Amino acid sequence: MRPGTPDPDLRCPCGSGDTYGACCGRFHSGLAQGASAPTAEALMRSRYSAYALGDTSYLLATWHPSTRPPTLELDTSTRWRRLDVVRATAGGPFDTEGTVDFEARFVDEGGRGVLREHSRFVREEGRWYYVDGDVAGA
Repeated sequence: MRPGTPDPDLRCPCGSGDTYGACCGRFHSGLAQGASAPTAEALMRSRYSAYALGDTSYLLATWHPSTRPPTLELDTSTRWRRLDVVRATAGGPFDTEGTVDFEARFVDEGGRGVLREHSRFVREEGRWYYVDGDVAGA
């Protein structure tokens, strides 16, 4: 288990209700073996969990090469507390594009906040990637 990775039998940070091992953990640990999220929403949830766990390698690997930053440094003072998926459009296993609107609640040095984003995803060669998103407010 990588540092910062929760026990696979604990609840997943994405709030799906499944265990980490049955939910996002299988994508985080299986990426090197070709395991990938089957839908845009599943990828978005796994990316949220990666933010919550500080897994920058997973975040960069699932970011589309056309928009991926060369490096990613996370703010260690931010604690991600809850994810709510508001709406998902397309993004299924047979689609090539999809969007997910979500609200992610967090706590940082400034107090509590909510990040609202409309995220865009594409599926290439059977694998979903995060492209970009419009932040509605924090």
